Amino acid sequence: MKLWLTTLATALSLQISAQELALDNTLAYQLTESITVEVGQRLAGSEADARAVAWAEQKFKQLGYDKVWTEPFTMQYWERGNASLSVSAPFHQNLVVTALGGSVATPFDGINAQVVMFDSLEQLKQADAALVKDKIVFINKSMGKDKLGTFYGSVVGARAQGAVEAAKLGAKAIIIRSVGTSINRFAHTGIMRYNDEVARIPAAAVSVPDAMQLAKMLSRQPELTLHLQMQNKLPGEVVSHNVIAEITGSKYPDEIVLISAHIDSWDEGTGALDDGAGVGIVMATGALLKQQGRPERTVRVVLFGNEEGGLVGARAYAAKHTASLNKHVFASESDFGAGRIWRLDTGFGEKALAFGKTLQQKLAPLGIEMGDNTASGGPDVSVLKAQGVPVASLQQDGTDYFDYHHTPNDTLDKIDPAAMQQNLEAWLITTKAIANSRIDLRQ
Repeated sequence: MKLWLTTLATALSLQISAQELALDNTLAYQLTESITVEVGQRLAGSEADARAVAWAEQKFKQLGYDKVWTEPFTMQYWERGNASLSVSAPFHQNLVVTALGGSVATPFDGINAQVVMFDSLEQLKQADAALVKDKIVFINKSMGKDKLGTFYGSVVGARAQGAVEAAKLGAKAIIIRSVGTSINRFAHTGIMRYNDEVARIPAAAVSVPDAMQLAKMLSRQPELTLHLQMQNKLPGEVVSHNVIAEITGSKYPDEIVLISAHIDSWDEGTGALDDGAGVGIVMATGALLKQQGRPERTVRVVLFGNEEGGLVGARAYAAKHTASLNKHVFASESDFGAGRIWRLDTGFGEKALAFGKTLQQKLAPLGIEMGDNTASGGPDVSVLKAQGVPVASLQQDGTDYFDYHHTPNDTLDKIDPAAMQQNLEAWLITTKAIANSRIDLRQ
């Protein structure tokens, strides 16, 4: 680890001087490049996760933050193994597959069984057990595109709950059509869940083209047989960390304006969009704010650990800081890629809505319109919102986000540096306006 940090500290091409900080609005992109190139994939609990934590600590210090620290939490570690899926009869073909996060392995020799297809999780729940018993369930539900990623919620249930519902009916395994919008042959991973009262069966996702291919095969031969083999491991509990840094407020240091992203990523791509971009944006925001003049309220940047495993780091943060959440005057998260921000949604009290409109007017030159007052603040920040912390969401254009989300195709080349600059400018305006105000966003 010491050797790695020494190497990082001498990587002059990615070092950023104080003078450059004050002038360079590409800082968010530079940081995103740094984490994707120097660390890459960052599965929570892995050795790469530990390197990402060390990277973040070192970068925060280099960027001039006043305080930098980590907060540990325990988590269940899951490790991906080899996976394969093939049609063994009557159409002999290989399909592109990936294990869903948290899935158990198949037996060493795999599972060979007939497949039964459903159009949705709801249809599976209503199925006769006799139709499902001893078969591999296939949920073939497609996902649409829009700026907000609205269709994700209607599809992701199959990934999260499908294994439990299939097991209740006696299935041997489940595969789902990838929760994504790309027609490229990449399978989308993501977390799935088990129920302690129901048998645990293997769960995997096939790429969208392979799901379409499988459906066509079933239309020709309903008694299709698949062979699924996965070698995942569940080693047990490990320790991961949230990484936290602060710019201390000049007048009201006990009042916290929290901006955040999550430092972990899935292990298929390099986590550039999810959530290297968010990491770069919020780290740069705090650093540049200090360069522009110390904010009146404290700006705290939190890089949450293990968001992908179910907001584990966020829940640990909320539990640890319960007594001071009343001093958290605001929270928000960047976790939807690197597309241009086009809308401001708030989660403010009624009296503070006028401030929200004033804030949007400051953002309007960047092409950002006013949204509604139902913001979650972002996945991790939703945990803080549930405990009364005011939030906002700087909504990015996510039209293409689910083409890359949770796939091997989540890489740095998908990021438009100009769009990241627009993100950084919006976060600077928003964070500075709140940190230098006396507004009570709870009211």
